[in-house]
Amino acid sequence: MEIKNGSKVKVHYTGTLDDGKVFDSSEGKDPLEFEIGSGKLIKGFDNALIGMKDGEEKEIKLTPDQAYGERNDQLMQEVPKEALKGDFEPKPGMQLMLKSPEGKQMIATIAKVEGDKLTIDMNHPLAGKTLNFKLKVVSIE
Repeated sequence: MEIKNGSKVKVHYTGTLDDGKVFDSSEGKDPLEFEIGSGKLIKGFDNALIGMKDGEEKEIKLTPDQAYGERNDQLMQEVPKEALKGDFEPKPGMQLMLKSPEGKQMIATIAKVEGDKLTIDMNHPLAGKTLNFKLKVVSIE
């Protein structure tokens, strides 16, 4: 059986950056289970699986436009420190869970702390990066 749009698949994967750093992996866990074309994963990951067969392995390289897009400077915002809820000292690199006005949850990273102001980066942490994946198809429905 060959993977096509609408196939339900289970896949093991390891995602690395160009410097070899692993940013995500299913190794040691259950395989990732999803439907091809459902929009739950980045388009390049979905597209790379189309045509693969049960048990097949392959390595792919996704450019930012196939993954999380390019970085957008408009997604950098300065906010007052007191806008953060919680009892912690904000530091650059910390990640925060924010809610958009539509109620969608998103990750933001503290880029800078200056006095009582923070600069937060609402770009996806992998935006602007080339992503490499090792894929192994575990099953196809």
